[in-house]
Amino acid sequence: MGMKQYIKRGLKFVLHGVPERKVYAQVSYLAPNEMLRGRTALITGGTSGIGYEIAKAYINAGARVVITGRNEEKVKKACETINKEVAHEGNVFGIAMDNTDVKSMPSKLQDIVLLISEGHIDILVNNAGVVGGEISNCTEEMYDSILDTNLKGTFFLSQLVARYFVEHQIEGNILMMGSSSSLRPATSAYTLTKNALYGFTKGLAKVLAPHRITVNGLAPGPTATPMTMPNGVRDEISFPNPLGRFVMPGEIANMAVFLVSNMGRSIIGDMVFMTGGSGIITFDDVNYSF
Repeated sequence: MGMKQYIKRGLKFVLHGVPERKVYAQVSYLAPNEMLRGRTALITGGTSGIGYEIAKAYINAGARVVITGRNEEKVKKACETINKEVAHEGNVFGIAMDNTDVKSMPSKLQDIVLLISEGHIDILVNNAGVVGGEISNCTEEMYDSILDTNLKGTFFLSQLVARYFVEHQIEGNILMMGSSSSLRPATSAYTLTKNALYGFTKGLAKVLAPHRITVNGLAPGPTATPMTMPNGVRDEISFPNPLGRFVMPGEIANMAVFLVSNMGRSIIGDMVFMTGGSGIITFDDVNYSF
């Protein structure tokens, strides 16, 4: 370590009382298993980040998976890469779908059912989302884009798939991808959508429980994905939360398997927070300036 680094650490200790440290995650992944054998999942926003890791975890748990994304080429590439990284090759399918185009959803669902050729969809993971829209600089265009993707698209796709489940008497699962920001004051269009999604998860669970359709949510804190690290996901993932680091997508994926499996059947209408303490026991990682 050079002299500049030592000086930097020393100043940080004097000013803040804690030494700077670098953190590297060691994630334990579920071994290939049959927790989701015979099931088929539709995962929106599955070409990267959390959705991508959930897709791999579901396949390794015995499921078939359909991932969606706006860019057809990215969807195709993600499917090819997933096939190389999972235990059960050939169980991933992809289709280009714009989560904000509500009118196209019924035909897209029909295309997906034809794509899997046999069986039916019995898991929906609403993962597609975008960030941004701070109160200080949010434009109407930004606001509409964020709400259409994170909330409007999620609402109507959930409605469509729920009808599909009920019509075909499928005891399925719907999993919402929330955020630790739903525990905080809504200071952006993004946090506004995640606050709303928290309520929608409970409401949809209440409505669909009589049909034996299970609805829950997963709410990560800051996670090491391309969304939070636009310059590239790095090995060193320290973060100023109680855990001391970003949450890893693989950790979220492990919980996503559990929640839609038979092991999670008694969990209904809950939002499971995996935040490293962000938003639960500390708010220190958020800048509330205008």
